[in-house]
Amino acid sequence: MQRIGGTDRNGMKGKPEREKGMKHMDKAAIVTGVLCILYFIAIRVIAIHGTNFYFIWLFAGIALLVWGICMNRGIFIPHLPIWFRRACLVIFCLGCVLFLAVEGCILSGFAAKGPQGLDYIIVLGAQMKAHGPSRVLKMRLDKAYEYLVENPDTIVIVSGGQGADEHVSEAQGMLDYLVEKGIAPERIFKEDQSRNTSQNIKFSSGFLDMENHSVGIVTNNFHIFRATHIAQKCGYAQVYGIAAPSELLMQGNNMLREFMGVMKDFLVGNI
Repeated sequence: MQRIGGTDRNGMKGKPEREKGMKHMDKAAIVTGVLCILYFIAIRVIAIHGTNFYFIWLFAGIALLVWGICMNRGIFIPHLPIWFRRACLVIFCLGCVLFLAVEGCILSGFAAKGPQGLDYIIVLGAQMKAHGPSRVLKMRLDKAYEYLVENPDTIVIVSGGQGADEHVSEAQGMLDYLVEKGIAPERIFKEDQSRNTSQNIKFSSGFLDMENHSVGIVTNNFHIFRATHIAQKCGYAQVYGIAAPSELLMQGNNMLREFMGVMKDFLVGNI
């Protein structure tokens, strides 16, 4: 059968072109896998992390390396039916579109400041260490402190229960931290039963009027989108995000984890 430019008369790509395409894919998979593993090592050695979620980068890196090596050696992939490979490609592309769309929504909350003069602000809990608030929680509390100093009539609700590895509830630790910085105890309400973001917001509503009070949600920038949309779904009529910073090295990990959090809350009806 006559072939022209690596393509036969039926328009099918010739073997050299297919092999070239596979070569690019296996190299990309191997390089990406190595980068994922290096990122895992960087988090493990340098960053201050509160959960073991970052191990996903190790698992993803190993999976990509194995996939790239298999493609390089012609194992598995060439023997899969073409319809299966095309279906996988379509699913992968749709997944990428969904991921980028959700990440865009998450990024939309990074610059949230909230208006001045809010009736209440709610500080969402994060891990308490033996020495005090974790780095992530301290960022939230410092942002709340700034707002409270600028708005002396605003009441703050600190929200977070006590985990198995915490010596006090997150709410109690947050209250102590703000009082030490000079915030009057009578301006602080403590919600210490919640275990997750949804409960933080639902349980905190018992201290205020969701329909008539204006409320700011103080949390790290990557968490603002999900937190404010959970609050809206709960019935908060006037809710705003107040974004605290986050660890730069952890940002990739945080964004991936938050994507999964948004999808989970969407599927269970919290958003």
